[in-house]
Amino acid sequence: MSYMDNKARIKNKVIAVLERMRPFLQADGGDVKLLEITDEGTVMVQLTGTCRKCPYRQQTLAGIEQSVLKEVAEVKKLEVPAH
Repeated sequence: MSYMDNKARIKNKVIAVLERMRPFLQADGGDVKLLEITDEGTVMVQLTGTCRKCPYRQQTLAGIEQSVLKEVAEVKKLEVPAH
């Protein structure tokens, strides 16, 4: 499998996890957006809508990270880039 094929496979797996979580976020007026997956295995996401300023933002991110790490072995961590 080529590098690009493997990267696309990893991205599709991460997207599948985020898609399963999205309805719960959207129910509260928020969402999550995949920004990139680095070569080092870091998934970069952005919380949108009400999730951006929610007091439970860190818990939401921890839950997303736990799900992604559990289901996508190639991922090492999840981060939100600093603005």
